[in-house]
Amino acid sequence: MLKGVQKPFRLARFDSERGWATPLPSELDGPSTLVLAFGGSNLHDDPAPLAEVAAAFPEGHVLGCSTSGEIHGAELHDGGLSAAAFRFSRTKVRTASAPVRNAADSCRAGQLLGEQLDAPDLAAVLVYSDGLNVNGTELANGINGVLRGRAVVTGGLAGDGTAFKRTWVVRNGEPREGFVVAAGLYGDSVRVGHGSMGGWDSFGPERVVTRSKGNVLYELDGKPALALYKTYLGERASGLPATGLLFPLALRSNPQDQKVLVRTLLAVDEKDQSMTFAGDIAQGSCAQLMRANFDRLISGAGSAASLTGALERSMPCLAVAVSCVGRRLVLGERTEEELEAVQDALPEGSGMIGFYSYGEISPYVTGSCDLHNQTMTLTTITEE
Repeated sequence: MLKGVQKPFRLARFDSERGWATPLPSELDGPSTLVLAFGGSNLHDDPAPLAEVAAAFPEGHVLGCSTSGEIHGAELHDGGLSAAAFRFSRTKVRTASAPVRNAADSCRAGQLLGEQLDAPDLAAVLVYSDGLNVNGTELANGINGVLRGRAVVTGGLAGDGTAFKRTWVVRNGEPREGFVVAAGLYGDSVRVGHGSMGGWDSFGPERVVTRSKGNVLYELDGKPALALYKTYLGERASGLPATGLLFPLALRSNPQDQKVLVRTLLAVDEKDQSMTFAGDIAQGSCAQLMRANFDRLISGAGSAASLTGALERSMPCLAVAVSCVGRRLVLGERTEEELEAVQDALPEGSGMIGFYSYGEISPYVTGSCDLHNQTMTLTTITEE
């Protein structure tokens, strides 16, 4: 721990009116410093705050992405920048990037990240992706194919509010579209915990995916998927794809499978009555609509924090929260309640940053990572 600094990490926040409401902790700069920066999609047009972050940490490793809302402690902000710097004493940090111009690039992008970061002492990987040009399932598959569960992999897909027009990641200190970035943490001193929970209720019949390709769904039970979906949305169907965030799909590989993955809608195609999701919709799988349960969403966020094991370690941690934009739309003015639930479940003195996303990446329980939607996904970082 640095002299005069109580913790090896510090938070900072920028907003357009006040500038840096909390200053950048440039004294933490060093070759083993990890800097995370999550900001509004508008920063692509005015990247000066990101340039200031890069200038404050010339030796550090800076990465991050655009958001559908920035998390800073238990507060939610829009159009600004939430940043954190963690200077490790015994842990090495390396970064990597790969292009992802369209969904077909996703698996290869994951492989490239894995190949760049893989090493015998790799402990964890944080990965942040363009949120629109990617198939999150294939990205996770590509990473898993190289690392094979040897390291904890967490992260998320960049957001753009509810506009679904443009997302970016921080690459070489600048906002760049069409890329995936990642940081590897190395050594046996770093402790990375993870937890992911939803809190949605399933409703209606469970249907079979009778026609799909990758992350595009065409038919459920032999019927056009979009037309069927609209019957459940009713008047809200006119607001697609944004209103689709309120009604995600729960997927199981078969009726006996206990593993449930949730998928968020990204786009619709009226011509072929199809729906494009943030991750794969496997043909033959079972799909069921979901809707919000406010209290369960909030308690689920707290449960995600508990799953990280941070309280058991009893050390102040840096927590990186990635929550789905769909949760924010549903919770509305109660959104900060889920952030408070997370913060209450962390050790005293912990710091939290993060963002609302188009998809979350984390192991389902243990082992290789999966793409999740509509979850609160937590990553906690400490060093012993």
